[in-house]
Amino acid sequence: MELLQSLLLALIGVIGIPSLSLLSWVIYYDLSRSEIPPGFDSPLKLRGLHCLAIMAFTVGKCLELLGVCRQVAVIRFLMNFWNPRADPSLSAKDLLFDGVPVRVYQPKTPSAGPRKGFVFFHGGAGMIGSIAFYEDVCSKIAKESDSVVVSVGYRLSPEHLPPAQYKDCLAATIHLIQNAASHGVDPSKIIVGGDSSGGNYASVVAQKLVERSDLPKLRAQVLIYPYTQALDYNLPSYQQNSSMPILFRESVVYFGLKYIGKDTSLLGQVLKGSHVPDSMRLKFGKWLSPDNIPERFKGRGYKQVPLAPYEPEVYRQLSETLEDYSCLFAEDSVIQKLPETLIVSCEYDVVRDDVLLYKKRLVDHGVEVSWFHVENGFHGMINFFKGCILAFPAAVELMDSIVDFVKNL
Repeated sequence: MELLQSLLLALIGVIGIPSLSLLSWVIYYDLSRSEIPPGFDSPLKLRGLHCLAIMAFTVGKCLELLGVCRQVAVIRFLMNFWNPRADPSLSAKDLLFDGVPVRVYQPKTPSAGPRKGFVFFHGGAGMIGSIAFYEDVCSKIAKESDSVVVSVGYRLSPEHLPPAQYKDCLAATIHLIQNAASHGVDPSKIIVGGDSSGGNYASVVAQKLVERSDLPKLRAQVLIYPYTQALDYNLPSYQQNSSMPILFRESVVYFGLKYIGKDTSLLGQVLKGSHVPDSMRLKFGKWLSPDNIPERFKGRGYKQVPLAPYEPEVYRQLSETLEDYSCLFAEDSVIQKLPETLIVSCEYDVVRDDVLLYKKRLVDHGVEVSWFHVENGFHGMINFFKGCILAFPAAVELMDSIVDFVKNL
């Protein structure tokens, strides 16, 4: 890692990044490719954030093409410069839970009894993100909800292809459940949660645990704009927010293919739905129907688009991903046993309707659901809630909703 950092810093010095040419490209790309709807209240700030992201991905791609290192390694390195510190009112210990790296945040003030435990899985498409990058998020939850928060450093792709990620999350969660007392946690009050891909892992972990009669049941799950399905990328939110920073419609599939180690040339067929067999369309169509999405979300130019004709060769290459990582398609017998849930959606997020569809499945099966919809929200905003020029008021609202939910359990 030290060698990589030295090499990257040397290259940055040689080519003068950020150079005028790179900056010009980044601005051009943002202005020509991204579309921020008129209703969004902080467009310039979001464009600034998007430009930083484009710069990181562009530098990474250039170095990958030069054979220096993978793009994802550059992005991880640059993310290290985001270096928050744990709140001084908390203790923060780096431990291993069944071999999985975790950081345990615990209020220093004495407690009258065992606290709630929150196992948090960070976002980042299963390829980026870290315990350190989510320090502010986990510190805020631990401090303001008076809970013990366990931030999980699961293995990342492409070095470790799925299902390594969710298996690490599951192992860390089970470890906390079985060893709750040693961390000052009530085993009957353990919550799982996460954002984006971390929200997907949380949903999968919760589903896997419903049949574990040997363990106490989870108290709740917190799903923050999670991915819930990999079949239909033409739902209203995928159309309306297809070019909304910081996650484009094409990017969802591109990074999804990179995550599972597949050829990104399949992107076009997946976006059209050619990877979905007719049997799956028939089986899962009732849960994916736009009819399950409230009418208020079908404006802004939405037009129903049927899936393209099925291409067996595309499905052959992707078959293991369609159900394994689509928590929306779990059996009714699993869904109805899930714990109380907070589910968060963002208006200007491509995966907004994934969230709405999963919410409906939970509600239809009697799961107690609290829904928080961020009207000025966008994908990935959870980290931008405090103390910097890129802070967004809506991110504060999002974080407050999580804290209030956990506090009141």
